[in-house]
Amino acid sequence: MRVTQLDLNLLVALDVLLEEQSVGGAARRLHLSEPAMSRTLGRIRKALGDPVLVRAGRQMVPTPHALAVRAEVSAVVERARALFAPGRDVDLRTVERTFTILGHDTVAAACGAALLRRAAAEAPGVRIRFLAESHVDLPFLREGTADLEVGVVDTVAPEVHVEALHEDRMVGVVRSGHPLLEGELTAERFAGAEHLTVSRRGRLRGPVDEALAELGLERRVVAAVATFPSSLFVVRDTDLVGLVGSWALPLATALDLVTFDVPLPLPPLPLGLAWHPRHDADPAHAWLRRTVRELLVEWPDARA
Repeated sequence: MRVTQLDLNLLVALDVLLEEQSVGGAARRLHLSEPAMSRTLGRIRKALGDPVLVRAGRQMVPTPHALAVRAEVSAVVERARALFAPGRDVDLRTVERTFTILGHDTVAAACGAALLRRAAAEAPGVRIRFLAESHVDLPFLREGTADLEVGVVDTVAPEVHVEALHEDRMVGVVRSGHPLLEGELTAERFAGAEHLTVSRRGRLRGPVDEALAELGLERRVVAAVATFPSSLFVVRDTDLVGLVGSWALPLATALDLVTFDVPLPLPPLPLGLAWHPRHDADPAHAWLRRTVRELLVEWPDARA
C-alpha cells in the first residue's frame, strides 16, 4: 500500500480492536455498527496481509504479527492525537480509554477502589484492567500489553521510564492468638516457626532465609502461594507465619490477623512506577500516572 493510499482511521480501529479483542466491543467504542466494524477489520486484514484477530472458541485472539505491532500501533495513534491537539488541554471527561496496570495483586486490593473512584469522578470514560505479574519476566510495557507497572519495579530495559516513590518494608503476619505473639520475639523463635512464602515463581527461599543464614539459622517453609491475599487466608486458618507489605495491612486487619516486626535486618522494598516513553506526551496516561502516584504516596500516611 502506497503512503498516499493510507487510511489513518484504520490505525485507530486496529488500536481499539487489539485492545478489545472483540468486534462488538470495538464497534461500541468507535460508535459503529458491528457489520461496519467487521468490514473495517476486513480492510485492516487486507492492508496488513494478516488475519489480525482469529476465532478461539467464543473469543477472538490476536495473531503473533498483531501482538508484534500492537505497541507501535498504540504509539502512532497516541502521537497523532498529541499532534492534532497541540497546546490544548484535554477534557478527561471525554476520553474513552482502557488502561492496563501491571502489578502485584495487592495493588488492586489496596488501591483499586480508590483509583476507580477517581476515574469515575475525573475521567468516567476510562476503564482500568489490573494485570497480575507473570511467573516469567516479559517486556509487557514495551509490547504494549501493559500501560503502567506499579510496585517493586525491577525492569532493566533501558527504554523504560522508572520513577521511585518510596520504600516499603515487610512485616510478619499470623493468626490472632498465635504462640509466636507470646513473650519476646527473637530471631531464633521466628526461625523455629513454620512459614509460608509468597512467590509468583513458587520459590521457597528469599531475603528472609538469607538474613537467617547470616545468623546461622534456618527456617522451615512448608508451602508457597502466588498471591498475598491467598496467603492471608492460609495464615488465618493455620499456625504458619507469613509476610506482607504495607499494601496488604488492611486485608490482614479485615481477617483479624496480627502483624509484627520481623526480628531481622530485611532489605527495604523500593516501590515505584514504570512506563514506556511513548506514553510521555499522552494526557490521559499522564492523568493515570499522576493519580496512581498520589494514591501510592498517600498510602503510608493513611495507615499511620
